[in-house]
Amino acid sequence: MTATHYSEPKGFDNVFNTTVRWLADHGVNLAGAQTLTVTGRVSGLPQSVPVNPLQLNGREYLVAPRGTTQWVRNVRVNDSAELRRGRRRRAVRLVEVDTAERAPMIRAYLDKWGWEVGRFLPEGMGTEPDDATLAAHLDDLPVFEIRA
Repeated sequence: MTATHYSEPKGFDNVFNTTVRWLADHGVNLAGAQTLTVTGRVSGLPQSVPVNPLQLNGREYLVAPRGTTQWVRNVRVNDSAELRRGRRRRAVRLVEVDTAERAPMIRAYLDKWGWEVGRFLPEGMGTEPDDATLAAHLDDLPVFEIRA
């Protein structure tokens, strides 16, 4: 997996992420947001970020609309993670989905949260990409299956 797309959180994004993470940590279900905690690949310390788990065909996924983010890089080194909303915590493994299999997850994710994440997507992709455009960006958007 060699995707290079990465939309770094800046300015208001940091405030928004902090607010959404705080709400999820306190049990507020804001559009399905949960807090993902992974182990930092360099520091070894817990790193937390708000995410939107996607339910699709009886499975659950995380899509990284910002691309190859820090949490993605951390999970590629150590697939153990925790998802949390309020007091509900669950230990999970995150298994990366092969690039060729990502289209349905990305499309469903954009259908549900495109309004929220559209500005993070690769340039020219948009929140309602046609099949060719989506196929051209599959490697830019990592997808992980959430497993118990």
